[in-house]
Amino acid sequence: MIRGLDHVNISTAKLAETKAFFIEVLGLEEGWRPPLSFDGAWLYAGGRDVVHLAEQDEAPRPSRGSSLDHFAFAIDDYDEAVRRLEAAGVPYRRLEAPAGGIRQLFIADLNGTTIELNWRPG
Repeated sequence: MIRGLDHVNISTAKLAETKAFFIEVLGLEEGWRPPLSFDGAWLYAGGRDVVHLAEQDEAPRPSRGSSLDHFAFAIDDYDEAVRRLEAAGVPYRRLEAPAGGIRQLFIADLNGTTIELNWRPG
C-alpha cells in the first residue's frame, strides 16, 4: 500500500529563518506551492517537494522526545554535509549504524525539529 514517504510538514513561527536554514544549510530549493489559506513554503529535492513549512503564531514544541522523534534524509556526500553544517555553525551529532556502514548526522532546525542525515556506502 505505501510506496514511500511523500513529505514532512513543519510548523513554525519563524518562517523566513526556517526556510533559509533548509535552503542555505541543507540545499533544498523553494518551489511551487498551492495558494493555501496560510503562509508557508514548499521545499524541493530532486524535483520533489519533500518539506512543507506552515507558519503559525506560536512556537511549536521540539520533536525530540515526542511520538514523532525525527525524520531522515538520504545524502550523497557526507563530507560536504559536515562542511555545510560547520560553516553555518549548526551543532551536530555523528553516529555510525552498526554492521551497515551507514554514517549519520543528527541536527535540529530552528523549531527544534530533529533531522537525521544518512550517507550509505556504495
